[in-house]
Parts: sequence; structure tokens; C-alpha cells
Amino acid sequence: MTARKAQRTVTLINALSERRVIHLSEASTLLGVSEMTVRRDVAENPEHFAYLGGHIMAAAQIEADIPYQLATAADSHAAAKRDACLHAVQKIRPDETIFVDCGTTLVHLIDLIPENYQITAICYAMNVAERLVRKANVTIIMLGGVYYPASASFSGTHDFDILSSVGINVAFLSAAGVDDKRGATCEHFHEAVVKQKVMSLARENYLVVDSSKLGRLKRAFFAPVTGFDAVITEHGETQLRQAASA
Repeated sequence: MTARKAQRTVTLINALSERRVIHLSEASTLLGVSEMTVRRDVAENPEHFAYLGGHIMAAAQIEADIPYQLATAADSHAAAKRDACLHAVQKIRPDETIFVDCGTTLVHLIDLIPENYQITAICYAMNVAERLVRKANVTIIMLGGVYYPASASFSGTHDFDILSSVGINVAFLSAAGVDDKRGATCEHFHEAVVKQKVMSLARENYLVVDSSKLGRLKRAFFAPVTGFDAVITEHGETQLRQAASA
């Protein structure tokens, strides 16, 4: 390793110790080199860095530094979440574009995507992106912005231009609560904004939750139950739009 490359590595390590996540363009400016050089430095130092959707993190944070709230949620109703995704994965078709919401339910959906499916996946959460990069035939579009550790997700309305320029075939949404009258809600208001924008653009919208979320009402509303083509739980698909009009 040359002296300059070694110095860039040290500088990037120090920056990540202070900021946790750095966008590729920011790292390029910080180090005074091209983005291609930064990507090469990151690729040559997997023990130090991880690269997800245009963002650089310390490698150890991908697995070991999952926020407490997210780690706790991942263990809750895990079997039911995976069973719900077994039903939801049937909505994914080859050569299409999907949106995968944040949280701990839809990471199971990613694991179930057939390896031979060539698709484009849009996401805005680190734990989701970390699973997507393991899929060789998946092209990832990751939305950036301000990082929220509690849900390992990003928020930035400037990336709505990216969403508007992409044809989204199917959106898979998550929720912390689903109430028959009030609709789908989540814990964080920044998530609700992203969910609403995606739902306005996607051709099909599916809410994927385990049944423990039914009947719950959280603080951040993002859609009525009639806004989804179906709610999918571990028990299968529920056509709420038809039920609401019956």
C-alpha cells in the first residue's frame, strides 16, 4: 500500500468514527480524489469499510452495530414475518422494479427472491441494503439523506426526484400498526413521508405485516387500508379494498 493510499484509509476511518455514514461524493471531496478511487480504496479494505448504495460505513457496523430498537424488533415474531414474506414474494416478477420498505419484516422477503430473478430494488434502510447486495442479479437504488439510527433508515426529500424517474412495479410496505378505521401507521414520521411518496408512484402496493400488528395504532399515519391492493400476513392475502367497499 502506498503512503497516499494508507493516509486516505486512515482519514476515512477517522471520519467514519465521527459520522458513522459518509456518502461516496462526500468521501471523494474529503480525500481529494475521484469517486472511482474511493470505491477502489473501499473495495481493497473490506476489513475496514462496507459500501452500500453509494454510502460508506465501517465494516463492523453492518452486523455488530445494529441499533437496539431494530435488533429487538428483528427477534419479535420472526417466524410469522418470514411466513408473511413467503406469501408476498409471489408478487415479485422477473425484470421488474420493486420498492422494499424499512424495518425487520421485509428482510425476509429479500432472502426469498429467486436467485435467477433480474430485478431492480429501491430501498432506504441499511439492513435492507445489506441483504440486497448479496443478490447477484439485483440492481440496487438506495435513497440517501439524514440517517436515523433507530430504524437504520435514511430520509431526504431531494431523492424523491429519483423515485419519480423510476417506474415502480410493486411496492412492499411495512407498518408498526394496522387499524381498520385509521389505517397503516409507523413509529417514525420520516418513514411515513417516504412510504406515501412511493405509494403514489407504484403500480401495486402491498402491506406486509405479521398479525401482531393488526389492531395497533402508532403515531405516524401514512395510508388508509384502502390504499393497498392487499394486506399480507403469515396467514396469506387479505383484500382490504374489497372488504372496505362491501
